[in-house]
Amino acid sequence: MADLLKVTDITAGYGDGPAILQDTHLNVEPGKVHCIIGPNGAGKSTLLKAICGMLTIRKGDVVFKGERLNGLRPDQILRKGICFVPQERALFPKMTVRENLRMGGYIMEDKAKLERRIESVMERFPILKERAEQHAGTMSGGQQQTLAMARTMILKPDIVMLDEPSLGLAPKIVKEMFEIMKMMAADGITILLVEQNALMGLKHADWGVVLDLGRTFIEGPAKEVLGDPRIQELYLGGKRAA
Repeated sequence: MADLLKVTDITAGYGDGPAILQDTHLNVEPGKVHCIIGPNGAGKSTLLKAICGMLTIRKGDVVFKGERLNGLRPDQILRKGICFVPQERALFPKMTVRENLRMGGYIMEDKAKLERRIESVMERFPILKERAEQHAGTMSGGQQQTLAMARTMILKPDIVMLDEPSLGLAPKIVKEMFEIMKMMAADGITILLVEQNALMGLKHADWGVVLDLGRTFIEGPAKEVLGDPRIQELYLGGKRAA
């Protein structure tokens, strides 16, 4: 199957600082959940930011649907079908749930279609419909994360990139987040996920990627990555996952 997104030997960093990513590569197949794991400082979040245009790529290529993305602005990459949900969720806390969803489709010119998509998304997520007029900043962490993920569906993107969506959430809520990802994948949205919980992330993914010191250390089917003795030792305490 042809790759939807292909990252080839990219080097990137922040401003004029040292390179965080060094010759990093990544292959993203359509319709699958891809999970990126690695130790703190490995470059996981940096990789997502480089893909979506938030960082300048110093060397290498990011190719999406056969088109090179190097040098494009984040809004241009968004229009091409790649949505990014950062760790901080980037909601508008003083806007209502409905207004936040509307902002998710700000690039849509057909406002009637935008309103229909908002209604459709709220039907998929009853908690958002129930709290449509509530300010996003007054919602729980799990509800805010649900809103941030649901908002990406307004544009019906090809890829949604999620940076640590489970961070700071209770185990029950984390499970709900992964159920949302599963639903999104069933809708044909490709997921590229950075996850601090290696076991949880890989168990719910089709493809696993391990970054270390800014380089791609391991890449392969998630079950194989999860069973790799090196991953067991480094991230799972030496115990083989069930």
